[in-house]
Amino acid sequence: MMPTNTEHCARQPDATQASSQTLVSGPRVAKWYRWVPIIAGALALSAGLAAAEIGREVAIPRHLQDGEEFQLSIPELVAFGQKLFAANWTSQEGAGRPLTKGTGSPLSDPTRPLVFPRNFNRISAPDANSCAGCHDNPVVGGNGDLVGNVFVLAQRFDFATFNLLDALPTCETVDERGQHTTQQTIGNFRATPGMFGAGYIEMLARQMTADLQAIRNRLKPGQTAPLVSKGVSFGTLTRRANGTWDTSKVQGLAAPSLVSVSATAPPSLILRPFHQAGHVISLRQFSNNAYNHHHGIQPTERFGTDTDQDGDGLANEMTRADVTAVSVFQATMPVPGRVIPRDPAIEAAVLKGEAKFAEIGCVRCHVPALPLDNFGWIYTEPNPFNPAGNLRPGDAPTFSVDLSDPELPTPRLPVSAGGVVWVPAFTDLKLHDITSGPDDPNREPIDMNQPAGTAGFFAGNGKFLTRKLWGAYGKPNFYHHGLYTTMREAILAHAGEAESERLAFEALSPYERDCVVEFLKTLQVLPPGTTSLAVDERGEARIWPPLELLHVERQGAQVTLRWTPDSPLSPVPRRCQVQRSEDLAAGRWENRGEPTTATEFTDTSTSASGFYRVVLVED
Repeated sequence: MMPTNTEHCARQPDATQASSQTLVSGPRVAKWYRWVPIIAGALALSAGLAAAEIGREVAIPRHLQDGEEFQLSIPELVAFGQKLFAANWTSQEGAGRPLTKGTGSPLSDPTRPLVFPRNFNRISAPDANSCAGCHDNPVVGGNGDLVGNVFVLAQRFDFATFNLLDALPTCETVDERGQHTTQQTIGNFRATPGMFGAGYIEMLARQMTADLQAIRNRLKPGQTAPLVSKGVSFGTLTRRANGTWDTSKVQGLAAPSLVSVSATAPPSLILRPFHQAGHVISLRQFSNNAYNHHHGIQPTERFGTDTDQDGDGLANEMTRADVTAVSVFQATMPVPGRVIPRDPAIEAAVLKGEAKFAEIGCVRCHVPALPLDNFGWIYTEPNPFNPAGNLRPGDAPTFSVDLSDPELPTPRLPVSAGGVVWVPAFTDLKLHDITSGPDDPNREPIDMNQPAGTAGFFAGNGKFLTRKLWGAYGKPNFYHHGLYTTMREAILAHAGEAESERLAFEALSPYERDCVVEFLKTLQVLPPGTTSLAVDERGEARIWPPLELLHVERQGAQVTLRWTPDSPLSPVPRRCQVQRSEDLAAGRWENRGEPTTATEFTDTSTSASGFYRVVLVED
């Protein structure tokens, strides 16, 4: 029988092991990421099997069996997912893919398998021992330095060498057209993004997809309708008189989401929030792609059970439960927040920067926050829009996790009293062409949203998902390629659909431009364990924008108060309550009037002296 990785299961620890044996090591792991008893007897190892582990060199000696994802607590499953994400895979557990490409297809030249010394290739891959080899800043699952960039689509080659003597297409250097490639044209050079808040992003995309599909489904032949979800316009969709579909006016969606072959096969209109060119639908699809591409680890749901498609002598290298665990780990990562020093000059600059960011139109695409409603913060696996080769509804029971659960790594996004979670990611989840044309060095040589080898594929790409700015300043480099070392360079590179905003930025005074940058510098990944979404330079929670009384004036029996306004970037105006006390020592405060979104209040019902304050009203 072919060796499998799923035969090596976890032993149920005893009472002493439960407090000392960890699934994840290292100072970056939250304290509750510990291995605790799972299910009595379910994962027991016999003494003989335990002895067989001696001398075995693997990162994951114990894989989850399908179904166990429902039997672990959420913290246990997240911890195991993190272990999978940080694993340094070895050849004894399936690392490497001797006979297949990173796309999953057979090698163009199977007589030269990808075994030592051809088992790693920095361009065509396998190119990493671990997901955390690139996604590691500032913690496991984070973003990457330039050294962690990937050559997207170079994995369609066997083993990139740029050997001018090679003539076999997609083997070493020659592409599908028979043309020799270079390091600059073999693939798209992409920076490694962080996965912070990724569960909220996927759930936004699901809800917006459902909205667009509902609009599509209501269209009758001969009708046209605007495609709008959560205030974001995706252009218009037309159904011709004969029932077929015209997507020529649809905006911001990837080409595969616009394909329609007949009146009864409408365009899917699916949002694809992952990959910087908007190619991947879900964290699960992202993970299934990456494990094969970068590590040669083949999940069973993509490559089959008890099969060895890559010819490494191992089957079942990653179970369905494993993929659920690593997907949930990414989905439950904490959200980014803001770091705003308590320095008056910096505070003033940040406030002005926010105002100018909105004023010059950056919020047209970098929408400050999008709403999740209808319990959209309940993340589920699988994604209902997953493509073939990934777990789909009906293939297994649905797994759910509440992204607002305070047991998850913090900070989390709050659920308002109105049943909405505002996701402050600064994106519209649309594709925009932000290049000036074919000669713009920011364009990519290949369009990953077109079929490989076609004219469209080689026409290049200038369309990118609106960059999620939350946490952007925690990354050491900027733009889809990561070749800019400052945020200012990235702003000045905007062209095409973003040219008017760039010109407006250039028209600002030098101080105003500095203020915009200072605002962007506050968008950071917060230290592990932080619970507030806004902190100062010492990590202490703070209210932002500051709530301060600016003016108090008494005229007879009336007292008028004015206080600082809310930020123009706030999705919902903050509500404030004026309170009055006649005895500070007693600590008794009386509400005056009702909560208000205004910045001024006149108290007409007092004649005696007193103290006033303004407090935020939490939803």
